[in-house]
Amino acid sequence: MEHVAPATLRPHDHTASGNTVPLIIITLLFFMWGLLTSLNDVLIPHLKSIYTLNYVQAMLVQFCFFGAYFIVSLPAGMLIRRIGYQRGAVSGLVLAAAGCALFFPASTSGYALFLLAFFVLASGITILQVAANPYVTVLGAPATASSRLTLTQAFNSLGTTIAPALGGFLILSEGAPAIAGLVRSKAEEAAAVQGPYLALAAALLALAVLFAIVRLPKISHTEDDGVVSSVETSVLAHRHLLLGAIGIFLYVGGEVSIGSFLINFLGEANVASLPASSAAHYVSYYWGGAMVGRFIGFVVMRYVSPGKALAFNSSASIILILLAIFGSGQLAMWSIIAVGLFNSIMFPTIFSMALHKLGKQTGQGSGILCMAIVGGALVPFAQGLLADTIGLQWSFFVPAACYTFILYFGVKYAGMYRSAA
Repeated sequence: MEHVAPATLRPHDHTASGNTVPLIIITLLFFMWGLLTSLNDVLIPHLKSIYTLNYVQAMLVQFCFFGAYFIVSLPAGMLIRRIGYQRGAVSGLVLAAAGCALFFPASTSGYALFLLAFFVLASGITILQVAANPYVTVLGAPATASSRLTLTQAFNSLGTTIAPALGGFLILSEGAPAIAGLVRSKAEEAAAVQGPYLALAAALLALAVLFAIVRLPKISHTEDDGVVSSVETSVLAHRHLLLGAIGIFLYVGGEVSIGSFLINFLGEANVASLPASSAAHYVSYYWGGAMVGRFIGFVVMRYVSPGKALAFNSSASIILILLAIFGSGQLAMWSIIAVGLFNSIMFPTIFSMALHKLGKQTGQGSGILCMAIVGGALVPFAQGLLADTIGLQWSFFVPAACYTFILYFGVKYAGMYRSAA
């Protein structure tokens, strides 16, 4: 998940040379948290099967994971103010590694420990994002900061794209019938997560060591508005900020919800009847579409206003979801996968429109929008409740409703940047 760095940071002891290695390491961080976030889409159906959960219970994974963004963001900011950005990134990596390591005992203990592991892992990622993002802006000339951010976010998308296919091969295939023709026990299926997540823990610890020893420019705040400690009443008076926060909440919720239910949806008899290990590969297409769409959007939005582009993409998403709800077979399958392509521009577009002309209150506005990422915890929960009540296919009205609000936001502020054009 993307995270916007405060605009009030500046480097000290910074030179133009010697930034290649730090930038490579930070790019690896973006890749890793994209990979870890997208792996949830593989683990949800896996854990649902092992522990015979209903959809609401299975969505506790996303509730614990994205709930960490809401709970940990502000404490993470205070921690980084105290220990610095570089040590903060190292702390985030170590905590995320601890979360991955918890998957080993969780596989023999039960679902509750898995949920704790998800929360610890996401807490580490949250600290990591708050700490690492500013370095992208200072590792080079200010004029090329946007290109560096595009590069690192592309690697984040690469992580979300390959994770489902990788997880399907390493985790879900372990739950398939054994060579001898016997079905593996539930304990053996649960143990399938041990190897991959221990490997991820080791990789995160290795990155922590690299981040600790590499020379990075020191960063300080020109103003004390980079971290939100309180919300002024006046910032809430900006209607476009409030609507934008609702938009971020619903967008992240809708995107995560579709990814969370995708494997189960593709397994439906009237859709594709795919086993989980095969369906996981198509989840990669969903997230890969967002990566492709990001580059298309970069070109298109040079000529089309952000509001109009947002309205078009949200309209396309609504149509595709309705086709998935009322259709069947290949039509339903590819319609829901194609939503990923139109998700691509939504997060940064809503974010930038919501912060338009906030001036000194931009830091506080950013904090409000980042906390709205908690939509990834709550919207899948709502869809899970609907799936248990009226069926999985009909439950996709929940993300359709999310995109309907985003369509309204895009249309309402379609002319926001007209005066600046």
